[in-house]
Amino acid sequence: MITKGDKNKARLKRHLRVRKKINGTTERPRLSIFRSSKHIYAQLIDDIQGVTIASASTLDKEIAAEISNGGNIESARKVGELVAKRAKEKGFENVVFDRGGYLYHGRIQALADAAREAGLQF
Repeated sequence: MITKGDKNKARLKRHLRVRKKINGTTERPRLSIFRSSKHIYAQLIDDIQGVTIASASTLDKEIAAEISNGGNIESARKVGELVAKRAKEKGFENVVFDRGGYLYHGRIQALADAAREAGLQF
């Protein structure tokens, strides 16, 4: 039987495998995703300087007022739109997508598609 801890260990192993290959730069930051059961978080990260450029989550006041549940596809779409808007305000259009070891499906895919529609290229 697979327990929760084992699933998270497997996700972290996948995440490290992906992180060996991708890296956020000053010109093209990394769009990193974290998904919990109740919320979803997205950050633009410059790995060279080690700073977060922009972030958005279902806990932000702009999104939390509109949604009733932070753990669904519709709220992930809103987070994708918001992180893309904040990235464009800071002057970034090209990013590297880091799915965080999660399958590109469901909430992760919805966030990525919404970010693309809002103007981010990856």
